[in-house]
Amino acid sequence: MEIRPMTDHTGAEVRGIDLARPVPPEAKDALNRAFIERSVLVIRDQSLRPQEVLAAVELFGRVFQQHNTKFALPDCPQIHYLSNQDRYPDGRRYIPGEGWHTDHSNDTRPPKATVLHAVSLPDRGGDTQFANTAAAYSALPATMQERIAGLMAIHVYQSSHSTRQLIGLPETAKERVPNAVLHPMVRTHPESARKSIYINPIRIEGIRGMDHKEALPLLGDLLVHATAERFQYRHAWKPGDLVMWDNRCLLHKANGDYDMEQTRYLYRVMLQGDVPR
Repeated sequence: MEIRPMTDHTGAEVRGIDLARPVPPEAKDALNRAFIERSVLVIRDQSLRPQEVLAAVELFGRVFQQHNTKFALPDCPQIHYLSNQDRYPDGRRYIPGEGWHTDHSNDTRPPKATVLHAVSLPDRGGDTQFANTAAAYSALPATMQERIAGLMAIHVYQSSHSTRQLIGLPETAKERVPNAVLHPMVRTHPESARKSIYINPIRIEGIRGMDHKEALPLLGDLLVHATAERFQYRHAWKPGDLVMWDNRCLLHKANGDYDMEQTRYLYRVMLQGDVPR
């Protein structure tokens, strides 16, 4: 097995391992270390059925129950799919993952990681961009670090300020998804101890104790800073890629810049996380 960095701060490419076969303990340890250090793992040349994806991700933790069961695979509901073939109720095409965000931050214990496995890809386009919010936090002026220290953001399923519209939750899912949760805007990683900017424009409704006239410009400024190109790794998908990223210190977004007559279809599974602190 070979692991090599993708950029100065984010991403590690993994070759020479087949996740459909038993993984030795030393390889498991190396993969987990690389995940904490590099935040994104790109494991090449995999061909996994849904149950094999579940077995593979158990190398890194326990599976998180995703919120919108509309996208669950009937024969393996812990695995969901992402597809450009779905549409909103009004007929508009739904492009999953558009816009900068971190997954399921409206949960009391948001997933620590998300894993995607490419099943079908367009000929070109459809990259996923990642922004390292730990690197972005370190680059903030001290005055801004002091300003956001201790601030708590209000996370909901669908922010009224978001330009991206999510697919509504089924009634059965609404019962277990919180109406609103509070999370710190400066989050400390439980394993690396690095601090990061923890925001989500799709989920954040406001900042506790702050008027929207102040909160929204602050959130906007932080998003512009955190997603600057110098903090990014842009992943160009290849057939067989299995990509896993750390929701605790990254923002990500998918790009809908491809021929929509071609299918983009990936398996998605998430791993259980902790309470942000």
